[in-house]
Amino acid sequence: MSNKVVVVDDEPITRMDIVEMLKNEGYNVVAEASDGFDAIELCQRHNPDLVLMDVKMPLLDGLKAAEIIYQDKLAKCIVLITAYSEKKFIEEAQKIGVMAYVVKPINEKNLMPTLAIALSKSQEFAQMEEEVEKNKVKLEDRKQIEKAKGLLIKKEGITEEEAYNKLRGLSMSKRRSMGEIARIINMDR
Repeated sequence: MSNKVVVVDDEPITRMDIVEMLKNEGYNVVAEASDGFDAIELCQRHNPDLVLMDVKMPLLDGLKAAEIIYQDKLAKCIVLITAYSEKKFIEEAQKIGVMAYVVKPINEKNLMPTLAIALSKSQEFAQMEEEVEKNKVKLEDRKQIEKAKGLLIKKEGITEEEAYNKLRGLSMSKRRSMGEIARIINMDR
């Protein structure tokens, strides 16, 4: 297991224990921090697979840091660790989109399965986001192709099939996708 991990906790002994647990399980701990600002900076530098972060910390707490890390896409997965199990903290964590919330005291028996599942779910979400982006591009290409066909039909007085074949021919000869060819044609209205 070579998942890159950033560990963030303002308590040095807790941080050291977590790092040791992670290393024993084969995780690659690339950095440690004691507050949310350092966590953000380290995530910018390392782009970790996992951030394991305390909620209550000085300067910038874990919830606000997690929100920034997710907004800026600086890490793939965030798991919060905390001594606080009040509903308001859990609801805030859910709203931000963290993958898991572990209440202290932490031990290997409750932490490792949580991390494995959180990382797995994070990968599933990443794959779904990638698929959504691909489908957005395909849909946009279809719209551009339909628009370009309409322009060619109107401009050159050809049939829809001839317009499509012209786009396809240009795509092959110019070694560009039909979507790219269509966008160029649509710019020349």
